[in-house]
Parts: sequence; structure tokens; C-alpha cells
Amino acid sequence: MAQPFEGTTASYHSTIWPGLSIQLKEQHIVVHSQSGFITLGSALWGGGLGNSSHFVNLHVSKDFDCSMPEKTLESLILKFGYPLNKTVGLMTAAHLHRTSVQEEIGDQYGLVVCTTSGVGNAARAGVQRTVYSSYRPGTINILMFIQGSMTASAMIEGIMAATEAKAAALQDMSIMDPETELIATGTTSDAIVIACDSRYFQGGVHQHAGTATDIGNAIGRLVHRSVIESVTS
Repeated sequence: MAQPFEGTTASYHSTIWPGLSIQLKEQHIVVHSQSGFITLGSALWGGGLGNSSHFVNLHVSKDFDCSMPEKTLESLILKFGYPLNKTVGLMTAAHLHRTSVQEEIGDQYGLVVCTTSGVGNAARAGVQRTVYSSYRPGTINILMFIQGSMTASAMIEGIMAATEAKAAALQDMSIMDPETELIATGTTSDAIVIACDSRYFQGGVHQHAGTATDIGNAIGRLVHRSVIESVTS
């Protein structure tokens, strides 16, 4: 589903996950679940491995002062009223109303992917290029919410599958790195988070999530679709 939000504030209602709240508010998107998640990701605030209940994707201007993004997120998370120690925070200069939400039920999992994409600072990994010591806004932010249990290694594999799908989507859209004039694999400031709610499908734990697994294949397909929708919308 492309562009699930209308106006400056709105809510997305999942067909597979009634308890998952996705809301567009002033300056940010917040995703929330009462039950909480085991999380792994590269978020600016609350990154790494942790336990979280709130996920904030904050819109910033293209001329945002990138020197201390964590402090900005900390102050705004408090201002918004979310718990600091249970909140994952990301930043983007992309238009939040162009968010893409995709969802699917499969073999011992439910999956919701929420993506915002800005490709003004598209870049290709693996080549020499200009580098920076601080965060720069633009950014493809990918949030993946899993109904079910995954091992830590499977969560990493899920992030790998999503990253490969993101790069494939940019290739399919012929998004170029303006500096190297090669096909981009991402932007200079992408972030990705995977979050698992183990209350669901308690009959088993996903040991792997590579592209040949049911859950890994789903992650790849939904991320690919959501990146394309959020860019082209």
C-alpha cells in the first residue's frame, strides 16, 4: 500500500496486526505496540540489540544541523511523551506522507514493513567517494515488524535480505550516485530496524532468514516493493 496517510495527521490500520499502531503526527511517524519488541538495528537512538515499544521516524529539513542528531532525537522523544529507554529513533528528510506500508502473513510469521525514502544523497557502496564524519539527512529508513520469534542470527539475516532488496530496488529504478555516476546501493545515511513480537506463533523460532527461507523471501519482497513505492510516490 503506497501513501497510507492523508493530510498532516493520520493513522494506518493493519489488516493483520490490529494491535500495531502506525500514526503520522506533526514532524514524525510513531509506531507503537503495547506488548513490546525485541529489536535490532542501526537507529540513531536506541540502536543495536534491545527491547522497545515505540519507534519514531522524525522528519528534519535538508539543512538540518547534523552535528548532534542523538541529542535532537532525545529532546524530541521526551517532548512527544515517549519513553526514552523503550523508544527507537530515526531521522529523515523524506516526506513522511509518502511512507509505504506493506504487510503479509506467512509460515509462522506476520510481517509489516514501513519505509520512508529520500534519495537526494544516493550513494554506491564499494567504491571510493567523498566521506563525512557526521550524519546527513536524506535517507531510506526501513522498519520491519515481525509477528513471531527469531534468533539473533536470523534477525541479522533478515536485515541482510532487506538491505539486498533495497539495493535491488534502487537498481531497478536506475537511481544513480551523482558523485560516481554508478547505480546507487543506498544513501549515505540509511537506517534499518527489525523488531520481533514473540507472543505470536509460539510453536517455533525462526533460525534463519536468508533469501531462500519463507520469512527472508517475504522480507526481501516487501522491502523491495516498499522502497519503490516510497521513492516513486
